Amino acid sequence: YANATIDDHSHSSILTLTNHTSFSIGRAFYPSKIPTKSSFSSNPLPFSTSFIFSIAPFKHLLPGHGFVFLFSPFEGANGVSSAQHLGLFNLTNNGNPKNYVFGIEFDVFKNQEFNDINDNHVGLDVNSLTSLTSQDDIWVSGKHDEKFKELKLNNGENYQVWIEYSDSRVNVAMAIAGKRRPNRPLISELVNLSDVFLDEMFVGFCGATEQLIESHKILAWSFSNSNFSIGDGLVTTNLPSFGFVLGISFGIFIFVIGSAAMVFVVLLKRKRSKRMEEEGDIEDWELEYWPHRISYEDIYAATKAFSEQNIIEFGGMLKDVAMGVLYLHES
Repeated sequence: YANATIDDHSHSSILTLTNHTSFSIGRAFYPSKIPTKSSFSSNPLPFSTSFIFSIAPFKHLLPGHGFVFLFSPFEGANGVSSAQHLGLFNLTNNGNPKNYVFGIEFDVFKNQEFNDINDNHVGLDVNSLTSLTSQDDIWVSGKHDEKFKELKLNNGENYQVWIEYSDSRVNVAMAIAGKRRPNRPLISELVNLSDVFLDEMFVGFCGATEQLIESHKILAWSFSNSNFSIGDGLVTTNLPSFGFVLGISFGIFIFVIGSAAMVFVVLLKRKRSKRMEEEGDIEDWELEYWPHRISYEDIYAATKAFSEQNIIEFGGMLKDVAMGVLYLHES
């Protein structure tokens, strides 16, 4: 639905939720509803799902926003919006208890209106993008899974996720694709889904961008109401990589120009320090961390008079946020 596509890639099919355009929305679901409540009671059925995803930036573009694995009472893209709403809700229905939506979000933008903990987190959502709980250190490591390690969600790496629900507890685990499943979950939370799940629901994925653009791809997916080891059957080797070429190119480029760049930075800092000392009224800490003082005129010019095309965040509890390019000229 919307901008989502199924792409053939080396004899395999890859779900691409968002494309290279701004304010893109993609939603994709299993073609038919699945039972989510027992026919003998109102208790939600257990489930186990695992998938492999990749979030990759586009060259010369700032990345954002994220995607969600979700249960929804309807298909299609009606009633949802792009940007910070991730193709899951919109400004008016976010937080409505009659949404009947459960999701696990993978978010790379910090929205204060949703109390996001940072710009790189996994969150558990029930009818709202204000997560019930979230985690930013998103990989359990160590011999006995004794510590969390931060992973960058949108670096183009392929990650495998395991999500399980049983006895009112949601467990979410995550690792680099091909690595073993951690014994210790990233998120483990008691959640009563009796009032969220209907008898049958659609299950799938949604994602969105705004002027911050990145690709959101699902490389493999499994789901079951009974087999909690179904994720072990996903193929995790020889998968396409969506961040490798860009990373190698930049690595070579940085290696070649590294020495020249270091010399340039040293000279530039010396020139800046000398100029700021001559201007006076500069505190010592500012000499090292220049610049901290930018005139309104410079900001106005950098954002092209706060033009609409430069707005990267809209409304909510915040004012609009504009993106601009500031050109520094050395005298």
